[in-house]
This record gives sequence, C-alpha cells and structure tokens, in this order.
Amino acid sequence: MSQAQKPLTVPCPQCHRKVEWREDNPHRPFCSERCKLIDLGAWADESHRIAGEPALDETNIDEWLARADRGD
Repeated sequence: MSQAQKPLTVPCPQCHRKVEWREDNPHRPFCSERCKLIDLGAWADESHRIAGEPALDETNIDEWLARADRGD
C-alpha cells in the first residue's frame, strides 16, 4: 500500500466505532476483543440468526424413512 492510500475504514459491527481494515488487526471487522466476544455471545444465545427454513429434527428420521418406504 502506498503512503498516499489510506486504509479502508469500516464501522465495528457491534459498537459502530470506525476501524481500519488492516491485516495486522486481529479483531477485524471488530474494534476490540470485547466487541468480538459480545457478538459471539449473541450468536451463541441465538439473538443473531440467519433467516431460512428450520433445521431438520433428525430424532425421528428412521420413522420417516420407514413411512416413505411404505408410502404413508
């Protein structure tokens, strides 16, 4: 990167503070380890979700397969 070019600046997904997008930033796109862990916690407690079909509950898969074989 030349001296005239400024690094890309992005908002931290958690606190929205401006962060330089650099390879030597171990927390990118977050501004800090704290914001990174807060975001991880939100995924872990399912506050953050990706929209889509519900996951297949595989506990009854053998029964479903038997029904399909019988044509039920």
